[in-house]
Amino acid sequence: MRRTKAEAEETRRGILSAAERLFHAKGLASTTLEEIAAEAGVTRGAVYWHFANKADLILALFEDAPLFHEDLLALLSDDDPAGPLGALEAMVIAALARLATDERRQRIYSMVALCDHPELMSRVMEHKTSMMDAVRLQLSVAFVKAADRGQIAAPWTATTAADAFDWLLHGVISDWLKFGRRFDLAHRGAEVFRLQFSCFRGGAPA
Repeated sequence: MRRTKAEAEETRRGILSAAERLFHAKGLASTTLEEIAAEAGVTRGAVYWHFANKADLILALFEDAPLFHEDLLALLSDDDPAGPLGALEAMVIAALARLATDERRQRIYSMVALCDHPELMSRVMEHKTSMMDAVRLQLSVAFVKAADRGQIAAPWTATTAADAFDWLLHGVISDWLKFGRRFDLAHRGAEVFRLQFSCFRGGAPA
């Protein structure tokens, strides 16, 4: 009997969910498609019907759960009454709070941070690089707008502030994921970024 589109999508999502659990528990290289099929309660043929190979499945898994920097774009607002710098500050604090409570994204982000098979992750890293280039461009524009409105104080410039923000953000998330989530990401992260943005402002009006 021919399956409906809804049934096919349900099967696909079940395979992705099973893959996520096994990849997180066993690692990318150690998990086989046969194990994923068994975990999802489907045949190996069903897995291949939806995904050409393991790398294809991994890419679909990451596309299904937007990466952290994509959250930043979704949260960035041009209409924030606090201006560009206020929007950036609110954006990163909200994104950290979202990540701190979303265990599924934590597992998926950990796969990137703790990748045990670079070849399998190559398409994901290409996707991540392309996405991050787009995000950095938009962040740079936001920092330029903030500088134009006098929200960034010397000796900071739009470029140095954007770089410092990006590097701190990567460091905070990587440290949290790699070393056992040893601090409160939402609260400590908010504290650190509020201090950073206060430093950006210096004596300039908020």
